[in-house]
Amino acid sequence: QVQLVESGGGLVQPGESLRLSCAASGFTFRYDYMSWYRQAPGKERELVARIAPAGGLVDYADSVRGRFFISRDNAKSSLYLQMNSLKPEDSGIYYCTHYGSGISGQGTQVTVSS
Repeated sequence: QVQLVESGGGLVQPGESLRLSCAASGFTFRYDYMSWYRQAPGKERELVARIAPAGGLVDYADSVRGRFFISRDNAKSSLYLQMNSLKPEDSGIYYCTHYGSGISGQGTQVTVSS
């Protein structure tokens, strides 16, 4: 079955960067769309970014476009999210998600605070 394990979250100050990673298993990673979602306290889960199987087609939420960059390494069955110029409103739990099924990992906490 689909298994996704996120890592790389933490506490950073505004303006700093973080890189999230996701190790995928249980499916043919290179064939599937993948995505990152996030959920802040008291808010609905929202799509942050998604990427096509070959990696050439990406899409971002307006709130992160130009600051966040999604990528993948199909040889390693891994998904990444480079987050730059972080803002307090970027805080939340970030989930690596298999886009087609909606299955997510356990999430990794990102906190942006001075």
